[in-house]
Amino acid sequence: MAIFDAALTALAFCWELRRRDGVRLGFTTHDRDLTVDGLVYRAAPGMLPSAVTLREGFGGEGPDVSGAITSDAITAEDLADGRWDGAAVRLFLADWEAGGETVVLLAGELGDVGLEGDGFEAELRGLAARLERPAVEQASPDCRARLGDKRCRVDMAARVRVTRVAAVGDESTLDVEEAPPGEGLYAFGRLRWLGGANSGLETGLLASRGTRLTLRDPPPLPPAAGDLVEIEEGCDKTFATCRSRFANADNFRGEPHLPGMDLLTRYPGAA
Repeated sequence: MAIFDAALTALAFCWELRRRDGVRLGFTTHDRDLTVDGLVYRAAPGMLPSAVTLREGFGGEGPDVSGAITSDAITAEDLADGRWDGAAVRLFLADWEAGGETVVLLAGELGDVGLEGDGFEAELRGLAARLERPAVEQASPDCRARLGDKRCRVDMAARVRVTRVAAVGDESTLDVEEAPPGEGLYAFGRLRWLGGANSGLETGLLASRGTRLTLRDPPPLPPAAGDLVEIEEGCDKTFATCRSRFANADNFRGEPHLPGMDLLTRYPGAA
């Protein structure tokens, strides 16, 4: 590669991070800011990788990334709120003197990000980490699809609603301005914060009754009346619900009639 042909190289690590809420940031280990493909890679705060080793095969643990916390880029609050968890990452080398060619070293996503003193640390999960996931699904009485995905095929257009917080109850309960009447429509669904202090974050929903929603986890920051939210209906993944509520039994991705382990106890005289 031409980037390595010069007698004296001028290379710097560059990190491109894209959070799940769409925020895109760049950082570099160089002592001044660099611009690569229109994105400014900031030298402060710098981000330093641990030893990065490229090898054939898929063994070995992923490298770690560490950096300092500054108020204008990565805040302790954002880290604690989980805004950086699962962020897409690209690590590459760039010639800070000549510019132009870059060499991608690793692409993947950040693992859980933790605070370490005045900085943070996170494991960088490469694309090969996906090979560690189970290749074959296990049989289960519950559906393994997500409501509305390409396997489920339920039309979600009318089941996702953008509304505002009308009132805040306790830390896990709030009322929204608009929601269909009925109980349990949003149970096992999702709430995404589109405005307010928690903008960009999301949480699961445990229960609903009309406009009252029960959150799976309290939001990191106190919500307020008027915050814009997106709420999505949920499914308890049972065959009965799939058939009666969604009329989608043909796409049920589970084995509700497959005998379970309790079959071993079904013999004459068993209690």
